[in-house]
Formats: sequence, C-alpha cells, structure tokens
Amino acid sequence: MTDTRLDVAKTLKDLPAWRAHDGDRPAITRTLKFADFNAAFGFMTRVALMADKMDHHPEWSNVYDRVEILLTTHDADGVTDKDVTLARFIDGAAAGMGVKS
Repeated sequence: MTDTRLDVAKTLKDLPAWRAHDGDRPAITRTLKFADFNAAFGFMTRVALMADKMDHHPEWSNVYDRVEILLTTHDADGVTDKDVTLARFIDGAAAGMGVKS
C-alpha cells in the first residue's frame, strides 16, 4: 500500500523553509548552510538516523558547509505525509545545530 500524495502548494504553507522542486515528480527541497563541514556532516548523521528509522530516505548532497535536500515518496510519485514528517524533523534538527540559512 502506498501513501496518499499531498498537494505541494498546500504542504509548503506549513513548511516555510521549503520550496517546490521542479522536476520529473512533485517534491520539496531545502538548502541549508552550516558553520563548516563538521556541522553539516553532523546534521546529516542526525537526519540519517531518523530517516533510517522511518524507512524514508532523502535525496541529498553535501558540499563543505552546504546540504541540499530533496524529499519525495517514490512509491506515491509525489509528496506524502512521510515527507512532511521528515521535513519537520529536519527543520528541528537544523535549528538545534546552528543552521545559517
């Protein structure tokens, strides 16, 4: 059974740090900037542990102090509650780890 797709525009009203991703499927994205590589990698480690517990893994990349994240649920071909839950966790983790943007 797959998750129900959500309307991205409505979803973003509750996630102000995120934006819609233009791509082959509906997704939400956020770019975060940290003090340095160690802070960025520490953040990614914290998110990775939660993502693994959720069995819902982000598409992301890291270059030095910047982390770019894209969330979508592949089985639903779009954004679902899983993405919203992980996005909220990411927002909280970022706030607690000194994100600059």
